[in-house]
Amino acid sequence: MPVPKPAAKKPAAKAKDVSKESAPAKEAPATPPSEAPPEDQSPTAEEPTGIFLKKPETVSVEAGKDVVIIAKVNGKELPGKPVIKWFKGKWLELGSKSGARFSFKETHDAQSNVYTVELQIGKVVVGDRGDYRCEVKAKDACDSCSFNIDVEVPSQEGGDNILESFKRSGEGKPEDAGELDFSGLLKKREVVEEKKKKKDEDDLGLPPEIWELLKGAKKSEYERIAFQYGITDLRGMLKRLKKAKVEVKKSAAFTKKLDPAYQVDKGNKIKLVVEISDPDLPLKWYKNGQEIKPSSKYVFENVGKKRILTINKCTLADDAAYEVAVKEEKCFTELFVKEPPVLIVTPLEDQQVFVGDRVEMMVEVSEEGAQLMWMKDDVEMTREDSYKARYRFKKDGKKHLLIFTEVTQEDSGRYKVMTNGGQCEAELIVEEKQLEVLQDIADLTVKASDQAVFKCEVSDEKVTGKWYKNGVEVRPSKRITISHTGRIHKLVINDVRPEDEGDYTFVPDGFALTLSAKLNFLEIKIDYVPKQEPPKIHLDCSGNMAENVIVVVAGNKLRLDVAITGEPPPTVTWLKGDQVFAEAEGRVHVEQRPDNSSFVIEGAERADEARYTIKVTNPAGEDTASIFVKVVDVPDPPEAVRITSVGEDWAILVWEPPKYDGGQPVTGYLIERKKKGSQRWMKLNFEVFTETTYESTKMIEGVLYEMRVFAVNGIGVSQPSMNSKPFMPIAPTSEPLHLTVEDVTDTTTTLKWRPPDRIGAGGIDGYIVEYCLEDSEDWVAANTEPVERCGFTVKDLPTGARILFRVVGVNIAGRSEPATLVQPVTIREIVQQPKIRLPRHLRQTYIRRVGEQLNLVIPFQGKPRPQVTWTKGGAPLDTSRVNIRTSDFDTVFFVRQAARSDSGEYELSVQIENMKDTAIIRIRVVEKAGPAENVMVKEVWGTNALVEWQPPKDNGNSEVTGYFIQKADKKTMEWFTVYEHSRPTRCTVSDLIIGNEYYFRVFSENICGFSDSPGVSKNTAKILKAGITLKPLEFQEHDFRSAPKFLTPLLDRVVVAGYTAALYCAVRGYPKPKVVWMKNKMEIHEDPKFIMTNQQGILTLSIRRPSPFDGGTYSCRAVNELGEALAECKLEVRVPQ
Repeated sequence: MPVPKPAAKKPAAKAKDVSKESAPAKEAPATPPSEAPPEDQSPTAEEPTGIFLKKPETVSVEAGKDVVIIAKVNGKELPGKPVIKWFKGKWLELGSKSGARFSFKETHDAQSNVYTVELQIGKVVVGDRGDYRCEVKAKDACDSCSFNIDVEVPSQEGGDNILESFKRSGEGKPEDAGELDFSGLLKKREVVEEKKKKKDEDDLGLPPEIWELLKGAKKSEYERIAFQYGITDLRGMLKRLKKAKVEVKKSAAFTKKLDPAYQVDKGNKIKLVVEISDPDLPLKWYKNGQEIKPSSKYVFENVGKKRILTINKCTLADDAAYEVAVKEEKCFTELFVKEPPVLIVTPLEDQQVFVGDRVEMMVEVSEEGAQLMWMKDDVEMTREDSYKARYRFKKDGKKHLLIFTEVTQEDSGRYKVMTNGGQCEAELIVEEKQLEVLQDIADLTVKASDQAVFKCEVSDEKVTGKWYKNGVEVRPSKRITISHTGRIHKLVINDVRPEDEGDYTFVPDGFALTLSAKLNFLEIKIDYVPKQEPPKIHLDCSGNMAENVIVVVAGNKLRLDVAITGEPPPTVTWLKGDQVFAEAEGRVHVEQRPDNSSFVIEGAERADEARYTIKVTNPAGEDTASIFVKVVDVPDPPEAVRITSVGEDWAILVWEPPKYDGGQPVTGYLIERKKKGSQRWMKLNFEVFTETTYESTKMIEGVLYEMRVFAVNGIGVSQPSMNSKPFMPIAPTSEPLHLTVEDVTDTTTTLKWRPPDRIGAGGIDGYIVEYCLEDSEDWVAANTEPVERCGFTVKDLPTGARILFRVVGVNIAGRSEPATLVQPVTIREIVQQPKIRLPRHLRQTYIRRVGEQLNLVIPFQGKPRPQVTWTKGGAPLDTSRVNIRTSDFDTVFFVRQAARSDSGEYELSVQIENMKDTAIIRIRVVEKAGPAENVMVKEVWGTNALVEWQPPKDNGNSEVTGYFIQKADKKTMEWFTVYEHSRPTRCTVSDLIIGNEYYFRVFSENICGFSDSPGVSKNTAKILKAGITLKPLEFQEHDFRSAPKFLTPLLDRVVVAGYTAALYCAVRGYPKPKVVWMKNKMEIHEDPKFIMTNQQGILTLSIRRPSPFDGGTYSCRAVNELGEALAECKLEVRVPQ
């Protein structure tokens, strides 16, 4: 048959297309669109409007691949930094709980003020298909943009091997022999396509539980479920549901199920409500598969057929899947607990420490158990890396600590703490330890058998060291003692001998530092002298006055041992300057021995610096020697420490050298800085700084700082100077924006502008306006003091000149960059035609009540200033009643207390030379109308009366809108309302009581309300009695009597102990039956625990706070003269576990 052969070409063509489709997308040829998209399907590449510069685009991605969504937000349209969130569907917020596949990125370009945000989904699955939304919020501004992600399932058909089915007929023949078997190819192709089609129709990439949900849902809910679970192929979904022919079964247990998901803020409570078909069915709640028991956290409530689970004080542990089970049926939901923003209460502080110190960096947040992110130099610090880096994290309530047991120089850097509600940062500086010598060892000169003590003091108590003599380590012995007490190291040599003379050195362990001194042994030679030997002072420097100088460090001990000879023993006298010094005790004293004299100073002070003279005399003569004692000390603190200028992150510090340099030249200075209110000082230089001007950098703008300076000389470091006055690093503002000319006259120009884009922490004190002629470069300030408002009028300008203007912002940091007009301004007034801009409410009659104010503000325009004229009826106004105030831009018509005589038409004219504009203002002053006139009862019939009256004489200058009619019995004279807002001048009053006599009164009503007094009827309406005849009934009355019958029986109940329970039933019967409640066949009498009510046959027995003893069989008996009825039920009271 020839028919199959041509048909075989179609599958072959399709196979070719299939192979092309399986190739990479970049090799597929681009096909032009067949037609424009419909209006309801807006294209993704649309013009950006509002806050979004680039909206997120709808994408289609293959399952298993990554997808990135990008959006750009215009920061210029926002009042502050925006908060950007991503949502799936309408409410499901994407965040850190969405899983590791979802990542978010946000960058900010400060130059263009554009925020770029990215949503990246890794290895997308079919469940990611659906509608998404990007929401931007910044204070009062808010905008959102929706987009769609379509996930395509990759095709896995055997299209590449389709040629294997394309064989030739005939067995045992060569490959190129026989006819082509098209039928075999068609059969296989058909089977493959049917399997693929069936799989696509049956699958659609949706989980089975979603199909079960669709089967049990109403048709009106299909669209909501599809949007919620991201189903985009609605036609395929409906086709499969129709093909399945599944009858929508109504739930036998639930009439209202749980919502698919709930969301609650942390710390709040939430109620999960489900409604069941039978209130007696047992019900259980589960959380993550575990049954929930009643407690203060979980409270169960039964309200009719509703079963409510209340979860109090939700925490992150309550973020779970919940289900409720009634017999074999279940319904599920998921609860999302949203954390509140975590705010930083106490931020990190800068720290400066030494290598090996223990460091604790502490931050305090607003919530306990909050999640923080620690970062060092913008790299996240994790617990996994803490074992390698020797740090650990610690939580103490709201405080979070980062602890370094022994810090190293590698730990220096910028540390940052980030929460979902803020961030803070601080700098950690780690230095190598530097050992400072507080007291050096001094040279000693001792005699035989005396004691030699070498003493030094260093800054660190933990430092140990070794003593050396001429390069050989000194070992302790009976004569030699080595001690270490705190910061003081001592070497004591008892019974000094000649071999002890030499150079002694102390070397601290671990520091490249040595302290050296020399021990001189003083050998005393005794020679035979005659008895008359003149006195002699044995001093090395004796006779050479230029070298008789001894230098001692303040605080150290000085002992001058001077050997003396002479026969007979001479008399020794010490002089300090020209004054004789003979103190034998005290801090400074003299010790006398037969062969020597000692001058001792315990703890040298600056006042001890002087020239000391020793004088010895005996009959054979005298001898003198002078020694100048120089006391050296650390210098005084530097003086006049002050800040001369500041910038955005820098400040210039200057100071004066100390008045006293301590006897040694000042080698430099050390500078420290701290934040005001903090106790932690940070060093700014580690090498001494020789100048008296220092620039401090790397400060935070808007933060108050204090600085101080130390002076350094060869002895040590001075005390700190007085702190500088607190200062704040600030910078000038940016230039003002949008400088424009608002008005020009013959001698003035009015300018206006907007505040700068960047003001900074220094704020802005005001603006300076400057101008210069077009061909000049000399700028003249128009205002000497800065103006705060963004507008200024420059006066006294030359008429006809062309002038340039500019504006600069001024704050404590100085002047900003100027904002200059592009074109010069010609100083010449522009004539503007006069025009009255009458407000909308004055274009119609303006109504006011008597006694109220009349205050009309009518703006106008025109240059030069127009002449304004008010008239009433062509005549000028009465200035005793009307006040007129006119400015350059408006005129004010004011009457303090309006009267009806002020009503009328007023004409306002504005004129400039021969140009004129006029406006008519109509004013009407109203008050309450007078009472109705001639109120009369015209006719009375039966229980009705006809009342008529005439309109009031005075309508209050306003239309009478109606009347208010009342009646009163002549006996009581109590007035009752009959009609309100009645417009006719007559009315018929009905339903009057027979035998009574009535008066009537009428109030008039206009725009001001009812009249102050009514018009009262001059006559009365008397309702006479008429004869009444009783007619017997012509029909037999129906017998409505019936025996009691329960329409709604009592139902068995299970209640929770402690919660009020109620039993309900309904009974019918006539005459009204008597109702008796019984428990276990015993009548319930007046027990306060039970409350029995009967409302129109609805019987209720309320049991207050039942206990297990209240369980049992309850019955209700209804009895009347025609019979009785009984209803029973069982009540079970359970105690919560």
